[in-house]
Amino acid sequence: MQTRLAILPVIIAGLLAGCASYAGRGLRDGVSTTGDVQALMGSPTLRWPEPDGGEQLAYVRGPAGFHTIMIRSDRNGIVISRENALAPKQFAKLRAGMTQDEVLRLLGPPDPLRTVYFAARDELVWDWRWCDDYAEPARFYVLFDGTSGTLRTTMSQPESMAYGLRSRTYCNRHLDDLPPD
Repeated sequence: MQTRLAILPVIIAGLLAGCASYAGRGLRDGVSTTGDVQALMGSPTLRWPEPDGGEQLAYVRGPAGFHTIMIRSDRNGIVISRENALAPKQFAKLRAGMTQDEVLRLLGPPDPLRTVYFAARDELVWDWRWCDDYAEPARFYVLFDGTSGTLRTTMSQPESMAYGLRSRTYCNRHLDDLPPD
């Protein structure tokens, strides 16, 4: 029994360390480097060069998670911003006519298992899981014209409605270590 109790703090510390790297706890804008980011959070899911010589890194925490963390750095590799891409202020930036690449860079990659093409409408639908303003798991959809590949419209609905669930589950709307949306 004492051996189990002695191991408990090690297990808890390991779990906390895993949680701390979820969104980059401890990283500081203007101080931390992309090397610090990768040491703490691992390799990014996607990365893009920025026009000013910096870089944008995407850390997808789905499909079961509710966040995609976007980190931007300057040309010297210094972190200049971190934010959750799956948030209302990001969704509000979407406009009809945007390309799939523009949407991808704004929100990060969608859930690949839930990307669907509807031939009758010539429409491609991308899907992200996110935590809505009521702290309820929700789905955000971007609908693209199948021929041109440009954004037609967007929509969101709570998972309870999408799946006809009666019980309501809650999620963490804001990450503790990111600025609020």
